[in-house]
Amino acid sequence: MDISETPRLGVVVPPENPTAEPEFHRLVGDRMNVYGARFPVTPGMALRDMLETYNAVLPETLARFGGMRLDAAVVACSASHYLLSPEGDRRFCAELSGRTGFPVLSSTQAILAACEALGLTRLTLVSPYEPWLTDTSRRFWEEAGLTVVRAVVVPAGDEGRFNPYEVTTEAILRRVRERIPADGSALLFTGTGMYTLAALDELAHETGRVLLTSNLASAWWALRTTSAAPADPQGEHPLLRRLSRGAPASAA
Repeated sequence: MDISETPRLGVVVPPENPTAEPEFHRLVGDRMNVYGARFPVTPGMALRDMLETYNAVLPETLARFGGMRLDAAVVACSASHYLLSPEGDRRFCAELSGRTGFPVLSSTQAILAACEALGLTRLTLVSPYEPWLTDTSRRFWEEAGLTVVRAVVVPAGDEGRFNPYEVTTEAILRRVRERIPADGSALLFTGTGMYTLAALDELAHETGRVLLTSNLASAWWALRTTSAAPADPQGEHPLLRRLSRGAPASAA
């Protein structure tokens, strides 16, 4: 396909996030052109205040794409949308879509869409967040009607230090292998800034569970919303292809 005719995806990310755009590029390949816009820097601001600021300035941040035609946009910041209720998040995305004239979805709503499509009701949450934000995310999913079987927390480096951008593949694998329950629940790796693809590549060979991440679900949604998903799943990234095969019966 001519590059000028390739569907265009806008991705809004926090300023320090090093992960979202590279993961989107790997997941969608040459089926979409990915363009980034970054939330403003908020020096000295506490985490919760920063996340609330992101929600407040999101319409303005999306407007920075100017007159460029986009086919869809993803808000690649799960944490800020956990501060909203699932219904409030849905309404916010609908409002943004109406303003921009193209579909806009948060990574949290993309995960809910994937769960609905796959018939998932039980999740094990793998979280790089500090405790209050992990608890907030758990409440979000439970309010959406999902059962969170367990939250597996993955600190960055030393125990008790939390930074999604510094979580290593080795830390993810160690925590998941040690702590996931044996009930077959889907694994949801939350946060667009925690690099997960390498860990998922390994876990895909070890488990029959559904593996979901904020970026994986968002790419899955974007490809289908813009009709950019290949007719033959063999043409998709292996993790998307695995997701498209559907949920094992034990995960529902």
